[in-house]
Amino acid sequence: MAGALEGDRGESLLELIIAVAIMSIAVIAVAAGIGTAVLVSDVHRKQATAGATVRDYGEAIQHLVAGGGYVACASTASYATPPGFLAPTGYSASVVPGSLRYWTGGGWQTSCSADKGLQRLTVRVASGDDRAVEELVIMVRKRCGLTETPC
Repeated sequence: MAGALEGDRGESLLELIIAVAIMSIAVIAVAAGIGTAVLVSDVHRKQATAGATVRDYGEAIQHLVAGGGYVACASTASYATPPGFLAPTGYSASVVPGSLRYWTGGGWQTSCSADKGLQRLTVRVASGDDRAVEELVIMVRKRCGLTETPC
């Protein structure tokens, strides 16, 4: 019987436990990597959508103003919902409160005493979970020839 056991090359329990532990660590690392890749992919997709949407929002405001929609001494509500623009489902678009500035001829100011025909505002698009927030600063200029005042 001693001769039969000499050729037996079985693994001990300790060797099996170590092998299972090493394989478990490898599986956990791979699963964590896949989970991170899925999360980063979701964030990147949301950032790309928010980036394209904020540019669309800015262009819609520019088209509104170019079509005669310039508002002298405007408020943020004046440009909040330009016609033809709709944020995608799960995203919100807004003019950043307090971002509206008026050109005085020598600098920007927060209050409008006399509108010179140039305004600066910041628009923001955010995903519903706030993983992606994109902002864009745009200039709004009054079109020449819309009023009696010279450009």
